[in-house]
Amino acid sequence: MKHAKSDLLQGTLDLLILRTLASGDMHGWGISQRLQQLSQDVLQVNQGSLYPALYRLEQQGWIASTWGDSENNRRAKFYALTRSGRKQLAEETANWERITAAVARVLQHA
Repeated sequence: MKHAKSDLLQGTLDLLILRTLASGDMHGWGISQRLQQLSQDVLQVNQGSLYPALYRLEQQGWIASTWGDSENNRRAKFYALTRSGRKQLAEETANWERITAAVARVLQHA
């Protein structure tokens, strides 16, 4: 992730990728574009962060990949959320919500 003060922890990038793939299969470039679009250009994921994360998520069994043709007829690896990935997404989302609520409480009362 690269942008002024928007560097995210590895686990956060994993969560964002899993959430993006919950909407449907995507290739790497599509994932990075979708994250940038949804965050209104605040989050920009560079290839040096994205592809190691995709590899790590695939190794953990949370996503699976297949080769196909992209919208511009280029060969691309498409990623899909697995059943295990959906479970992990639910767990990580609940954890994220718990942590952000705790941080918000500290910011309000510190």
